[in-house]
Amino acid sequence: MILRRMATRPHRLMSRRAPPKSLFILLLIIVPICLLGVFTYGQKISYFLRPLWDNPPTPFQRIPHYYAENVSLEHLCRLHGWSVLPQPRRVYDAVIFSNELDMLEIRWRELYPYVTKFVILESNTTFTGIPKPLFFASNRAQFAFAEGKIAHDTFSGRVANRGSHEDPFKLESEQRVAMNGLLRRSGIAYGDLLIMSDTDEIPSPHTLKMLQWCDEIPPVMHLELRHYMYSFEFPVDYSSWRATAHIYGPRTHYRHSRQTDLIFSDAGWHCSFCFRRIREFIFKMTAYSHADRVRRKDHLSYPRIQKLICQGDDLFDMLPEEYTFQEMIKKLGPIPRSASAVHLPAYVIANAEKFKFLLPGGCVRSPD
Repeated sequence: MILRRMATRPHRLMSRRAPPKSLFILLLIIVPICLLGVFTYGQKISYFLRPLWDNPPTPFQRIPHYYAENVSLEHLCRLHGWSVLPQPRRVYDAVIFSNELDMLEIRWRELYPYVTKFVILESNTTFTGIPKPLFFASNRAQFAFAEGKIAHDTFSGRVANRGSHEDPFKLESEQRVAMNGLLRRSGIAYGDLLIMSDTDEIPSPHTLKMLQWCDEIPPVMHLELRHYMYSFEFPVDYSSWRATAHIYGPRTHYRHSRQTDLIFSDAGWHCSFCFRRIREFIFKMTAYSHADRVRRKDHLSYPRIQKLICQGDDLFDMLPEEYTFQEMIKKLGPIPRSASAVHLPAYVIANAEKFKFLLPGGCVRSPD
């Protein structure tokens, strides 16, 4: 009797441990859904979990920026701990250009009195290997006011073969290397001030004037720019840091990455995707280094893009790129509108009708 009970016990234990069929069915449903979710929203999931897997970079050492109208340059330099040069440095402003014609005009009009040479390089392909027109070359007449200061050249890019994938960051890096040669050909010399930034990263005129005249400034410093999205109606924050100012020397190389721990506070404006026409938005979305963010065909829909511009929402339906959950939560949702048109580029205000798409109330864009 005892042996018979012991013989039946293993069978009962096995039957108790065997998972029910409903669990297998549940797994067959949940696993594909999870895989589909990761495939569809993997980028969002990665960005949301970023505070768990990534650490923030070393904080910048912020250089205070003193400025007020009708205050002497000598006094402003002294407030920063700098002296004044007997004569100003020559200034070279260097950009790699894509299609931001309006932003380039604003930039050059703002900085014209202080710049010795506007150095501009453009390619016949995008960073993603798509053929493109030479937008600056074909619209050069628009910049006739600066003709005597322009050093322009073209870069022969590579067209991506059908089905192949060019690394956009590699193509971008090649153009930045080519810029070094163009700078030398433009006549830059050791001791000159060189501004490295994208077209839409615009130093303020008083920043440039101060760096031109003040002695003993750091040989390399980043420029903190007020970041805007779509227009000056949507201020984001002061997170733009990639623009840099250099005292040109033998080790100066054209880059768009972190080069020092020093950053000059509140030094200008960065207006991302500040285009006049919807087709210009679409061009940049498919052309720049982060073109992989276009994950669905409807991302390039004209009505969708127009709606998001006026709402201040993200074109790529992405979460904020932050290193803490607190900062991420702060930036969730649309960018709050601003009714202020104060402390903006003077050329925009002086030509408000021409640039009304960049000012409060001007969110509606022309399709073509």
